[in-house]
Amino acid sequence: MKRILQKSSFLVMLIGTMLLTSCVVSKKTYNSLLTTYGQLQGEYGQLKGEYTDLQGLYNQAQIDLATYKTGGSALEKALAEEKARNKELREALAALQKSYDQSVNSGNVNISKLVDEINASNKYIKQLVEAKSKSDSLSVVLTNKLTRSLSKTELKDVDVQVLKGVVYISLNDNMLYKSGSYEISSAASSTLSKIAKIITDYDDYEVLVEGNTDDVPISKTNIRNNWDLSCLRASSVVQALQNEYGVDPSRLTAGGRGEYNPLEGNDTEAGRARNRRTQIIITPKLDQFLELIDQAPAED
Repeated sequence: MKRILQKSSFLVMLIGTMLLTSCVVSKKTYNSLLTTYGQLQGEYGQLKGEYTDLQGLYNQAQIDLATYKTGGSALEKALAEEKARNKELREALAALQKSYDQSVNSGNVNISKLVDEINASNKYIKQLVEAKSKSDSLSVVLTNKLTRSLSKTELKDVDVQVLKGVVYISLNDNMLYKSGSYEISSAASSTLSKIAKIITDYDDYEVLVEGNTDDVPISKTNIRNNWDLSCLRASSVVQALQNEYGVDPSRLTAGGRGEYNPLEGNDTEAGRARNRRTQIIITPKLDQFLELIDQAPAED
C-alpha cells in the first residue's frame, strides 16, 4: 500500500510539474498518466478498506486475548475445585468399601443363621403337611370302611362325608330315636354297632356327637325346649357307644345345637326332616397337632 501511495504521489507531482513548467507532452501520454492515476486511486481505496478491516480484526483479537486470559483463570479455578471434589469422592468410596467389607463379614454369620432358621421352618412345615396328609388319608379310609359296612337300607338313613379331614356321619332321627323321644330305637342298634366298630379301630380320633332339631317347639313336661332335646339325644348316643359298644368315654363328647344349625328351611316337612338329625363327628386328636405346634421353630 505504501508503494502505491508513492507511485500515486510521483504521478501527481509529475503531472503538476509538467503543467507548471509548461512542459509540452503528447495527449496520448497525458491520458495514459491519468488512467494510471485513476487505477492507483482505486487500489488505494481498496487497500484502505482492507486496512480498516484488519484494524477491526486486530482490536477484536485484543478483546479475545483479554477474555481468554480471564477464562483461563476461571478454568484453572474450576479444575482445582474438581480435583478437590474428586479427592473427596475417592475418600468416600474407600469408606464405603470398608463398611461393605465389615457388613459382609458380619452378614456371613447372619446369613448362616437365617439359612438354619429357614431349614428348621421347612422341616416343621413338612411335618405339618405329613400329619395333615396322614389325617386326610385315614379319614378317607375310615369313611370307605364305614360305607362298605352299612347295608343299602342303612345308607338311606345315614349320610357319610369327609370335609377338610373331618368325618361327618349324619343319622336320621326317625331311624335313631323313638318318635318325640330321646331314647334310641332298637332299629338303630345295628347301625350304631358298625359305627362303634370303626371308632374303636381308629383310636387316634376324637368323637363329637351333636344333636340338631327343627324349629317346632317341643311339648314335653321333662323337656323344656329344643336345646334340651338336642342335648339329650346326643347324650343318649354317647352313652350307647360307651355302655353297649365299649367305646372309650374319654374320646366322646356330647353336644346339642337345637334348631340353630339347619340344613334347609323349616317351612316344609322335607326340610324339617333333614334338620332333625344327629351327627357323629370324627376328628383327629387335637393334642397331636398341638404337639406339633409346640415343636415349631422358636422365633428370634
